[in-house]
Amino acid sequence: MIGKIKKFNFKSLLIFNIFALIATCFFFNNFIFIGVFAIFFFVSLFSTKNGLEIIRKLNLLQNIRTDGPSNHYKKSDTPTMGGVFLIIPFLIFLLVITINLGSFKLFLLFLTIFGFFITGFLDDFLSIRNKENTGLKTKEKFILQSVISIIFILLAYEKNLISPLIAVSDSWGININIFILPISFLVLVGISNSVNLTDGLDGLAAGCSGIVFYGLGTEILMKEQQELFVFSILCFSMSGICLGFLKYNSYPAKIFMGDTGSLSIGAILGSIALLTNSIFTLSIFSGIFIIESLSVMIQVGFFKITKKLFHRGKRIFLMAPLHHHFELKGVKEQKIVENFWKINILLVILGIVLKINL
Repeated sequence: MIGKIKKFNFKSLLIFNIFALIATCFFFNNFIFIGVFAIFFFVSLFSTKNGLEIIRKLNLLQNIRTDGPSNHYKKSDTPTMGGVFLIIPFLIFLLVITINLGSFKLFLLFLTIFGFFITGFLDDFLSIRNKENTGLKTKEKFILQSVISIIFILLAYEKNLISPLIAVSDSWGININIFILPISFLVLVGISNSVNLTDGLDGLAAGCSGIVFYGLGTEILMKEQQELFVFSILCFSMSGICLGFLKYNSYPAKIFMGDTGSLSIGAILGSIALLTNSIFTLSIFSGIFIIESLSVMIQVGFFKITKKLFHRGKRIFLMAPLHHHFELKGVKEQKIVENFWKINILLVILGIVLKINL
């Protein structure tokens, strides 16, 4: 059915998400979720619209990478760092809940997301100041992400907030014991960077994130654990925030989220999945992010191996991440984004079906 929709744009995705959320509310007999989604959708609309003017006045404009697709040069000087208006409302909401509940788990979540937010902010700021597409060096960014992630994982593991038993379903899990530590690191840093790599086409990362947050919020509800209820609320609020931002980020984008947004979104997904034992399901929901990341790893790895063997590097894709490969094949940007959204919706459906039936 999804594949037959000829034009799947921002409005289509919003309507689809709302209907799915209403169905979730009916199933769990709780309509607070649609209320939270609606509130943060409009908060995001308001903050992004007004933030757009602030960014223009401050001249915080995007620098386009020289080795990217040539048709992206027209996007130069598009306002960026829009992630500030995505993440700050969420952080305020999370802080208010944390203070009211006095939860160490939520406080740890807040500190982790804030750390990734600052890392992304620094990267974007330096990129604009240096008038290049790179801000922090890759090694510097990875070190910051690693330090924040290690602190989060060790504290969470010490307080038994991360379970070594990875839940596949309500009745089946895989106990990986101490290996949960490197797996947790891979999840948190990996998803954060994967969302960052996906953020290369107008509306791609924001749209996919809105879909994944809906799926993760629903999956957490299916666990029927009262103490995890707040994490569903957080996921549905982020779904609303992402789709509110998408109004101005969909093709042709009036604003980009930058690393400030993409690194933080990935950190929110990864840390919530770890704290709610939703790693397995998130790996399915985040299929688009993972494939995009893998395409870069395969491209770089294959190039280095062939260069060493044949003294001339070869490539599998025309360009990585994968969305650029399709661009250079002649597929229109809007069509790539629409199809990736549709695939992401199917992945969320698959993840929920597996959760029910396994």
